[in-house]
Amino acid sequence: MSGHLDPNRDQFDAFKALERGHPIEMLNLVKFRGIAAYPAGHALADKGLTGAEAYKNYGRDTGPIFANLGGQIIWRGGFETTLIGPTDEAWDEVFVARYPDAHAFLAMVSNPDYQKAVVHRQAAVATSRLIRTKPGNTGATFG
Repeated sequence: MSGHLDPNRDQFDAFKALERGHPIEMLNLVKFRGIAAYPAGHALADKGLTGAEAYKNYGRDTGPIFANLGGQIIWRGGFETTLIGPTDEAWDEVFVARYPDAHAFLAMVSNPDYQKAVVHRQAAVATSRLIRTKPGNTGATFG
Protein backbone atom coordinates (compact mmCIF):
# COMPACT_ATOMS: atom_id res chain seq x y z
CA MET A 1 0.00 0.00 0.00
CA SER A 2 1.26 3.43 -0.86
CA GLY A 3 0.99 6.12 1.77
CA HIS A 4 -1.98 8.45 1.36
CA LEU A 5 -1.91 10.72 4.40
CA ASP A 6 -3.15 14.12 3.29
CA PRO A 7 -5.12 15.37 0.28
CA ASN A 8 -3.15 16.77 -2.62
CA ARG A 9 -4.03 20.22 -3.95
CA ASP A 10 -6.29 18.88 -6.76
CA GLN A 11 -8.21 16.66 -4.32
CA PHE A 12 -8.70 19.49 -1.84
CA ASP A 13 -9.79 21.88 -4.60
CA ALA A 14 -12.32 19.30 -5.84
CA PHE A 15 -13.67 18.97 -2.28
CA LYS A 16 -14.03 22.74 -1.93
CA ALA A 17 -15.74 23.04 -5.34
CA LEU A 18 -18.63 20.80 -4.27
CA GLU A 19 -21.82 22.18 -2.74
CA ARG A 20 -21.24 23.01 0.93
CA GLY A 21 -24.72 23.61 2.34
CA HIS A 22 -25.77 20.05 3.18
CA PRO A 23 -24.60 17.37 5.61
CA ILE A 24 -21.61 15.35 4.48
CA GLU A 25 -20.41 11.95 5.60
CA MET A 26 -16.76 11.01 5.36
CA LEU A 27 -15.84 7.35 4.98
CA ASN A 28 -12.51 6.84 6.75
CA LEU A 29 -10.29 3.82 6.05
CA VAL A 30 -7.08 3.93 8.09
CA LYS A 31 -4.03 1.64 8.24
CA PHE A 32 -1.58 2.33 11.06
CA ARG A 33 2.20 2.24 11.01
CA GLY A 34 3.76 -0.33 13.30
CA ILE A 35 5.71 2.43 15.04
CA ALA A 36 4.59 6.06 14.85
CA ALA A 37 6.84 8.30 12.75
CA TYR A 38 6.90 11.66 14.51
CA PRO A 39 9.14 14.34 13.02
CA ALA A 40 12.61 14.71 14.49
CA GLY A 41 12.55 16.98 17.50
CA HIS A 42 8.89 16.30 18.36
CA ALA A 43 8.40 15.48 22.05
CA LEU A 44 7.07 12.00 21.14
CA ALA A 45 9.62 11.23 18.40
CA ASP A 46 11.71 8.82 20.46
CA LYS A 47 8.97 7.35 22.67
CA GLY A 48 8.35 4.28 20.50
CA LEU A 49 4.60 4.78 20.30
CA THR A 50 2.68 2.50 17.98
CA GLY A 51 0.64 3.98 15.16
CA ALA A 52 -2.52 3.04 17.07
CA GLU A 53 -1.28 4.94 20.15
CA ALA A 54 -0.44 8.02 18.10
CA TYR A 55 -3.89 7.87 16.47
CA LYS A 56 -5.47 7.84 19.94
CA ASN A 57 -3.54 11.05 20.65
CA TYR A 58 -5.00 12.50 17.45
CA GLY A 59 -8.53 11.55 18.56
CA ARG A 60 -7.98 12.94 22.05
CA ASP A 61 -6.76 16.30 20.73
CA THR A 62 -9.16 16.72 17.81
CA GLY A 63 -12.30 15.13 19.25
CA PRO A 64 -13.48 18.26 21.06
CA ILE A 65 -12.96 20.38 17.93
CA PHE A 66 -14.92 17.86 15.84
CA ALA A 67 -17.75 17.68 18.39
CA ASN A 68 -17.96 21.46 18.87
CA LEU A 69 -18.54 21.83 15.13
CA GLY A 70 -21.43 19.37 15.28
CA GLY A 71 -19.51 16.36 14.01
CA GLN A 72 -20.24 12.85 15.14
CA ILE A 73 -19.12 9.32 14.34
CA ILE A 74 -22.27 7.68 12.98
CA TRP A 75 -20.82 4.24 12.22
CA ARG A 76 -17.69 2.32 13.20
CA GLY A 77 -16.80 -1.24 12.33
CA GLY A 78 -13.94 -3.71 12.49
CA PHE A 79 -12.36 -4.66 9.17
CA GLU A 80 -12.51 -8.38 8.43
CA THR A 81 -11.75 -8.96 4.72
CA THR A 82 -12.10 -7.44 1.26
CA LEU A 83 -14.54 -9.35 -0.91
CA ILE A 84 -14.20 -7.11 -3.98
CA GLY A 85 -11.18 -4.86 -4.38
CA PRO A 86 -7.43 -4.86 -3.83
CA THR A 87 -6.40 -7.78 -1.64
CA ASP A 88 -3.40 -5.89 -0.28
CA GLU A 89 -5.54 -3.32 1.53
CA ALA A 90 -6.44 -4.03 5.14
CA TRP A 91 -7.69 -1.38 7.56
CA ASP A 92 -7.19 -0.85 11.29
CA GLU A 93 -9.93 1.79 11.61
CA VAL A 94 -13.10 1.96 9.52
CA PHE A 95 -15.70 4.59 10.36
CA VAL A 96 -18.06 7.23 8.99
CA ALA A 97 -17.87 10.77 10.36
CA ARG A 98 -20.85 13.05 9.78
CA TYR A 99 -20.49 16.83 9.59
CA PRO A 100 -23.41 19.27 9.51
CA ASP A 101 -21.96 20.59 6.24
CA ALA A 102 -18.68 21.01 4.40
CA HIS A 103 -18.17 24.37 6.12
CA ALA A 104 -17.81 22.49 9.43
CA PHE A 105 -15.19 20.15 7.96
CA LEU A 106 -13.25 23.09 6.53
CA ALA A 107 -13.50 24.93 9.86
CA MET A 108 -12.08 21.87 11.61
CA VAL A 109 -9.06 21.42 9.33
CA SER A 110 -8.27 25.16 9.41
CA ASN A 111 -8.53 25.37 13.22
CA PRO A 112 -5.07 26.18 14.67
CA ASP A 113 -5.47 23.59 17.44
CA TYR A 114 -6.44 20.96 14.88
CA GLN A 115 -3.43 21.86 12.74
CA LYS A 116 -1.15 21.30 15.75
CA ALA A 117 -2.80 17.96 16.56
CA VAL A 118 -2.72 16.57 13.02
CA VAL A 119 0.96 15.68 13.60
CA HIS A 120 -0.35 12.66 15.56
CA ARG A 121 -2.38 11.47 12.56
CA GLN A 122 0.54 11.96 10.21
CA ALA A 123 2.81 10.02 12.57
CA ALA A 124 0.24 7.26 13.07
CA VAL A 125 -1.00 6.50 9.57
CA ALA A 126 0.73 4.35 6.97
CA THR A 127 -2.05 4.94 4.43
CA SER A 128 -5.67 5.97 4.41
CA ARG A 129 -8.69 6.73 2.31
CA LEU A 130 -11.02 9.63 3.07
CA ILE A 131 -14.11 9.61 0.86
CA ARG A 132 -16.68 12.39 0.97
CA THR A 133 -20.27 11.31 0.48
CA LYS A 134 -23.64 13.06 0.43
CA PRO A 135 -26.18 11.28 2.63
CA GLY A 136 -28.88 9.54 0.65
CA ASN A 137 -31.98 7.51 1.25
CA THR A 138 -31.65 4.23 3.07
CA GLY A 139 -33.91 1.27 2.65
CA ALA A 140 -34.27 -2.43 2.13
CA THR A 141 -32.93 -2.60 -1.45
CA PHE A 142 -29.71 -1.81 -3.29
CA GLY A 143 -31.26 0.45 -5.92
